[in-house]
Amino acid sequence: MEHQSRWFSLFIHLMALLVALVILAPLAWLFVMSISSNADLSAKPLQWWPNEVDLSRYKALLSQTDNSAGQAFVASLFNSIKVAGMATIAAILVAVPAGWALSRTPQLGWVLGGIIATYMLPPVALSIPLYFILAKFGLLNNVFGLGLVYLSILAPFVTWLLKSGFDPIPRDLERAAAIDGARLDQMLRIVILPLAMPVIGTATIFAYLLAWDEFFYALLFTSNQEAKTLTVAIADLAGGRVSDYGLIATAGVIAALPPVLIGILMQRSLISGLTNGGVKG
Repeated sequence: MEHQSRWFSLFIHLMALLVALVILAPLAWLFVMSISSNADLSAKPLQWWPNEVDLSRYKALLSQTDNSAGQAFVASLFNSIKVAGMATIAAILVAVPAGWALSRTPQLGWVLGGIIATYMLPPVALSIPLYFILAKFGLLNNVFGLGLVYLSILAPFVTWLLKSGFDPIPRDLERAAAIDGARLDQMLRIVILPLAMPVIGTATIFAYLLAWDEFFYALLFTSNQEAKTLTVAIADLAGGRVSDYGLIATAGVIAALPPVLIGILMQRSLISGLTNGGVKG
C-alpha cells in the first residue's frame, strides 16, 4: 500500500509539473519574443534565446512622445484599468445584495436561471441594442459607457458566484443578529460580509480579469485612445500589412502584468474563496 501511495504521489507531482509547463511555456516564449531582435525572430533554425537582449520595444511602448505608438498604448492601458475597475466595483455592489437574496430565498431560483441565461447569450446578439442605447445617451467611445456594458456582462456571473458563497453561511447567525435588534443592512455588513470576504475576493479577481480581457464590445464601442482599451490597442499593432511580432509580444507581456500582480496579491482570497464556495455546511 505504501509503495502504491508513493507512485500515486509521484504521478500527481508529474501531472502538476506538466500542467505548469503547458501554462507557463507560452508565457515564457512571449517574454523571449519581446526581448529578441527581428533578426533573432526570423532566424532559421529558431533560436530559443536571443543573441542580444533588445529592450527597445519596451521603451517604444512606454514612451510618451506626442502622437507615438507608446502614447496610444499607455492611454489604452489606463483606459483598461479604469473600465475594468469601475465595472468590477459596480458588479460587486450589485451582486452582493442580489446573491444574498437569491441564497436566502429559494423561491427565486427561476431568477437565478434567468440571470445565467442572459450571461450565456452571445455578445453579438446584444451588440446592436447596446449600440443604440449608448448612442442615445452619448456614451459611445466613452470609458463610463463601456464600463456600463461590462457591468451587464459581470453582474450575472458575479451574482451566481456570490450566491454559491453565501449558501454555506448558517442562517442561525442571521436569526441571532435579528434577535439582537440588528437591521438588515447591519446584518449584512457585520455578520454576513466578513464571513463571505474570501468568495467576494475570488469574485473580484474573476470579474476584473473578465473585464480586462474583453475585446468584442471594446472594439465595437470605442474608436480612439479616449476610450480604446488594451485588447483593442494590441489588435491594432497586428493590423498593418507588416506586423512586428516582437512588438505584439511586448504588448502582451505588459498587458499580462496587472492581472498577474492582482492574482499574486489576492491568491489567498482566491484559494480560500474557491474552497469555501465548493463546500456546503
